[in-house]
Amino acid sequence: MIILTGAKGFIGKNFLKEINEEVIEVEKEDAFKFISGFNKWDKVSLILHQGAISSTVEKDIRTLHHNNVAFTLFLFERAIQYGIPVKYASSASVYGNQTKKLKVINPLNYYAITKLQIDYFVQDNLDKFSSIQGFRYFNVYGEGEDHKGDQASPISKFTKQIKETGKLKLFKGSDKFLRDFVYVDDVVNIVLNNEAPSGIYDLGTGSPISFQEVAELVVQKEKGEIEYIDFPEHLKGKYQTYTCADNEFDYKFKTVQEYLMSNW
Repeated sequence: MIILTGAKGFIGKNFLKEINEEVIEVEKEDAFKFISGFNKWDKVSLILHQGAISSTVEKDIRTLHHNNVAFTLFLFERAIQYGIPVKYASSASVYGNQTKKLKVINPLNYYAITKLQIDYFVQDNLDKFSSIQGFRYFNVYGEGEDHKGDQASPISKFTKQIKETGKLKLFKGSDKFLRDFVYVDDVVNIVLNNEAPSGIYDLGTGSPISFQEVAELVVQKEKGEIEYIDFPEHLKGKYQTYTCADNEFDYKFKTVQEYLMSNW
């Protein structure tokens, strides 16, 4: 059996569609109750840990630590104890303000810090796991994001805005905001089917495009228009302006252009 955390989330649901064996679904509201009550660890073939509080503007440090760090460490301790392979979601947010010439660890928000804490724990204890892979997801998009609200990818958010109002809202200067957008099916395929050794990996296309280009592609498809808005004060200093994965897998990723064209 497979333990899947975050199964009700956008990425978790896509994993659930591809798994062909028994799945134990764990959500954050039941996480610690599950850890204390579950007694079939010797039957678990994989821990697929996707659950977390993922808001980059969340400021409740205690809640973030409780859900993103403490629970993860309890889960990983069981993995070590019972020799269970682990595949878990980290985040490209740990890189902070990456540039085209330089990518360093520089988290800009509390969410990113919690992801980095787990990555550091894994790096320090790599040899204790039977197998563990962490994946620093870049900007994941695809079908099924509607429930995410403001946390949805711009591809989904822009499309929804145009369908509802005829316009999409875009920050001024978005031609200078570039992100590495990776299709959710590609994420699922790589995580479930790669043969890489234990370690922490970037998971993105390695080919970032600007928010401006994404907006123009969506406008072209949906026949709407762009409304430019001021950059929000609360995001200043906490907003990644450029992300680009090291492409560590021999894989043909779907591009945003291909995705939008295939759904034309």
